Amino acid sequence: MEVTVELPDDIAKRLGEASEMPRQMLEAFAAEAYRAQRLSRHQLGQLLGLDYWETEEFLTRHEARRPFTLEDLQIDRQSLASLPQK
Repeated sequence: MEVTVELPDDIAKRLGEASEMPRQMLEAFAAEAYRAQRLSRHQLGQLLGLDYWETEEFLTRHEARRPFTLEDLQIDRQSLASLPQK
């Protein structure tokens, strides 16, 4: 899908180089969609062409973290319980 956005010239100039703007807009869209839980971490990485660690770096840089939920805790507890004991 291709999306076109029209901006007034003075605002576009303030936002940066025209060649960088499509990527900046895509990243802003992806970060917000992740925060709103419309994209998973994997989908965000796919959208931006990032591997796992690049996706983690992106989320940190854009402060796009989701709150840690009770469901997350339960998943972590199950994962830890399945680890071999020493």
